[in-house]
Amino acid sequence: MRQGLAEPGPQSTALPVEIGFLAHHGHSPETLRQAAILARFAGVSADEFMLKHGLVGEDEFYRALADELRLPFLAAPRLARSALYPDSILAGIAPLAGLKSGFVTAPRGTALVRLLGNRLRSRSLAITSPSRLREAIFRVQGRRIADQAASDLAQHAPELATGLSYGQIAGLFTILTLTVFGIGYAPGPTLATMGAAMGPLFLGMIILRLMASILDNPVDPTTEAPRAEDHALPVYSIIVALYRERRVAEKLLRALSRLDYPPAKLDIKLVLETDDRETLEALHASDLPGNVEIIVAPKGEPRTKPRALNIALPLARGRFTVIYDAEDVPDPGQLRLAVARFARLPPDVACLQARLTIDNTDDSWLTRLFTIEYAALFDVFNPGLAEIGSPIPLGGTSNHFRTSVLKAVHGWDAWNVTEDADLGLRLARLGYEVRDLPSSTLEEAPGTLGAWMRQRTRWMKGFVQTAATHSRGPWVLLRQLGFWRFYGALVLTWGIVLSALFYPLFSALFVTSWLSGNPRLYTSHWEIALGTYNLTLFLSGTAAIMIPALIALHRRGLWRLWPWLPLLPFYYGLVSIAAWRGLWELATAPFRWNKTSHGHARTSRAGSDLRSTRRE
Repeated sequence: MRQGLAEPGPQSTALPVEIGFLAHHGHSPETLRQAAILARFAGVSADEFMLKHGLVGEDEFYRALADELRLPFLAAPRLARSALYPDSILAGIAPLAGLKSGFVTAPRGTALVRLLGNRLRSRSLAITSPSRLREAIFRVQGRRIADQAASDLAQHAPELATGLSYGQIAGLFTILTLTVFGIGYAPGPTLATMGAAMGPLFLGMIILRLMASILDNPVDPTTEAPRAEDHALPVYSIIVALYRERRVAEKLLRALSRLDYPPAKLDIKLVLETDDRETLEALHASDLPGNVEIIVAPKGEPRTKPRALNIALPLARGRFTVIYDAEDVPDPGQLRLAVARFARLPPDVACLQARLTIDNTDDSWLTRLFTIEYAALFDVFNPGLAEIGSPIPLGGTSNHFRTSVLKAVHGWDAWNVTEDADLGLRLARLGYEVRDLPSSTLEEAPGTLGAWMRQRTRWMKGFVQTAATHSRGPWVLLRQLGFWRFYGALVLTWGIVLSALFYPLFSALFVTSWLSGNPRLYTSHWEIALGTYNLTLFLSGTAAIMIPALIALHRRGLWRLWPWLPLLPFYYGLVSIAAWRGLWELATAPFRWNKTSHGHARTSRAGSDLRSTRRE
């Protein structure tokens, strides 16, 4: 009883070709018929529905297919060097090693229908599963895959790739040395000169933060789009880079299972490193859903998150792709909201940045201040930047991309340790926009000062990399962005770096001078004028820190954190220490990735909802 594709309609009793053969291999025809009907409602092929819903195991399905076609099933196919990445994986077919050895295939959807319809019985064809085919291609092309992930951007757009020339490094450290020397021996003129030189960047940051504060960007969407039918939704890829995340592996899978999106249209890729056996074992012990794919990145340098993401990106099958971190708990409706937003936005909007919010707020004083910082950044500042059309340094997670655009710009810079900020600026340079997505993703903040300092050191080091990379050709940057966006890009790169490095110093000196009532740092009217100007920047800068924080706490309903606001100047003093550490690491270990360990949270603002959730 090998029948053709069923006609649409719930009354149809014919089984689709792509799953009908399973009736001869121990599967109930009624179960197959129900799966076929549900697949039509979901808008996917019946084989895709069954595999991604876990109604049949991948190996079981393809072994049954091989038996049906009387072709060999290869558990570990040996492929020829001519196998292509990612083309052979996406097409589901690759050449076998050896002369006249033929091909191995792992067909899906229409390719599976054609194969079953033709009933080929050729000695030159063998069957395997998609996962086994991918693993075989990674074995034979591992070095090429690693090289592509590390250097694709540098090969195709070297002017946009991370790179610090010896001249830039020498110039940066010369300026820093002269600054420190000047502050020690002639503090008044030095500080006045520094204030005048950096003032435009500091002023720009103040204006941007205050302007963002007056714009209305609520935490939740003000209007709900009509709920789309499942068959109308596109395939959505999710990429998560994992390294030593055994503690949160099961939590991640539960969080992804809660997403309000058809499981058959989720293309989930978890990327691991070759030496991370503990995370791999934890994932396998969690009974992986059929729509989750584990990719083990080939050995290579640098050992960074963006390199891991670049390995998975060419394999993304979705129209849209989102990046999550291991500890993330996204709002269940986030993907549907992103699809609705993209549908209403012009095609040059390449990315939607969701709101990141800290879940373990009450772990320590540090996590409380981190919560305030993230609320100000993702609920006030970044949405405001998006609304005025400024370039935006992306957050490291919950970035929703048009997959075609992300591939066209060559993904992430594997050598930039703050790859999110770099990608946000690169998108702006290439003519794309980033918009806000009013949907929350819960994150775990480091609970100890040591862990926080290592993470923030990496971030600040990456901001220096980003600032230096994108200012190598200032006239090109000006032409690409126009004057105001060019100014905004400088503020959001060098402005952030320099304010982190020097603003605490300015603050301490100015406060000390004015509280003493004897401002002897200034010896002339010109220096007094400059000092007053710098003090004005200090006071307005303080307002630019406090006002967005107050508004953000109001929007999040976190009134209980208001007593912690006076500690923000101290907190940003710690950021300054991290910035100086980042400069040192830039000189000594520029591509070191300071890993943030997760799974240590003791509290949760989200409560026990996720812990009580179980996959169906």
